Amino acid sequence: MNNNKISNPKVEVAEGMALNEKDYITCLLTTLKDMVKNYVIMMTEASNASLFESYQEIFLKLMNLQREVYEVMFRKGWYQLEEVEKTKIDTKFDMLLKEYQSLDAQ
Repeated sequence: MNNNKISNPKVEVAEGMALNEKDYITCLLTTLKDMVKNYVIMMTEASNASLFESYQEIFLKLMNLQREVYEVMFRKGWYQLEEVEKTKIDTKFDMLLKEYQSLDAQ
């Protein structure tokens, strides 16, 4: 196993044409991610403070639910993270900073 992987032991699920627990929860996580993105857009385009607050309340609930679903998937070993070296993060940061500064200079 790769030492850079951060995960839990994988819970095995039935394979085949029928949907299993992992399939359903993966679909749920994908849907929640899309909903969260759409609520961000809705909040930025809300026509008044009351509407913004209503959207924001739902957005926060969706964010928490998305996180809970992710945590379940991670605990079951269906979601992995990869640990990267600080130099790789620094290199990516420097690249993005240069891109940002070039936009600012234009």
